[in-house]
Amino acid sequence: MHICMIAREFPPDLGGIGHYVYYLSKKLLERGHKITVITRGSAGKTVKEVVDGINIFYVSFFPVYPFHLWVHGAFVNQLLKFLEPELSLVHLHSPITPAIKTSLPVITTVHTPMKIDARYHEIFDLKSLFEKVQSGFVYPPMELGLFKISRKITTVSRTVALELREYGLDPSKITVVKNGVDSQSFFPLKQKESDEKYVLYTGVLRARKGLFDLVQCASHVCKTRPNSKFIICGKGPFRKRIEMTVKKMGLEKQIIFLGYVSRDDLIDIYQNAAVQVVPSHYEGMPNVLLEGMSCGLPVVATNIGGNNEVIVSGMNGFLVPTKAPQIMAETILKLLNDGKLRKEIGEEARKTIEKYYTWDKIAANILEDYKKLLKDVF
Repeated sequence: MHICMIAREFPPDLGGIGHYVYYLSKKLLERGHKITVITRGSAGKTVKEVVDGINIFYVSFFPVYPFHLWVHGAFVNQLLKFLEPELSLVHLHSPITPAIKTSLPVITTVHTPMKIDARYHEIFDLKSLFEKVQSGFVYPPMELGLFKISRKITTVSRTVALELREYGLDPSKITVVKNGVDSQSFFPLKQKESDEKYVLYTGVLRARKGLFDLVQCASHVCKTRPNSKFIICGKGPFRKRIEMTVKKMGLEKQIIFLGYVSRDDLIDIYQNAAVQVVPSHYEGMPNVLLEGMSCGLPVVATNIGGNNEVIVSGMNGFLVPTKAPQIMAETILKLLNDGKLRKEIGEEARKTIEKYYTWDKIAANILEDYKKLLKDVF
């Protein structure tokens, strides 16, 4: 098969969807399939590159919000028309994917429905208000258009499948293919290289990630353990605001911002952390949760969809209520004070990943969907 994936991001711009498309593409290549990825480029001409055997087209993208998807879509459709004769199917990765026109069979994987995502956006200023309105009112009709042209819809979690009822879809007809992690790269160390017991957050610094809860949580932890360290890896629009909050609370020495971190360095940071925290208010199925668990970390995560499909609280991680920094802090302290518990929970976390969330398993599930789709069409 020759599969064309269309997504809003791809390396070197690696958010959750970018990770998903990259690792899925690699596994499909290993199985003898050809992969073409269409993603956002710059305001210049469309550029083609080959990354790890994957043909990537970085298509012209102009940030003329809220009309960017229509403009970008025109360039995507022009390219798709040219490529169509050699393709078997198109695999869309929603959200924020342009509408396409094609005679090929289309499968869409929904990572987060924007209608739901928008409800968890914090509003601080006119820009954040605009983003919330755009996410809640501009994107959903476009998502619905993608769903209508799709012969098959899949999701990364059961929660997302249920949420698609708000778009008029029947969850029983949606396949949950889950998310995956490169378990061979993200693995536990037998002996940590550092004795420093730091708490780790990784991810985009943006709305709905629970970042201000995390700062409050860190404050509670540091009152009990003044020498505690919280490492924050990632970049995003909320960074300056969070840094200002940290400074006002006098936590500059306890909360350290590393910004964007390369993949190799990130793996090292995971492997040497004591605890990972995922304080989000909403997620589909977070990559960072799977990466931490794959590295054998005990994870303290909010009890929301996606997180609670992976973690059995007290067995392979801990679930805490959203917007409850005190409870989150108490759970983190429990782990920091008990090395035996950290080890037991971390080992169970790794077993969970090996059993359910490797890319080999996820790719096999998606290949079955491809085969059924092509069989139904031809």
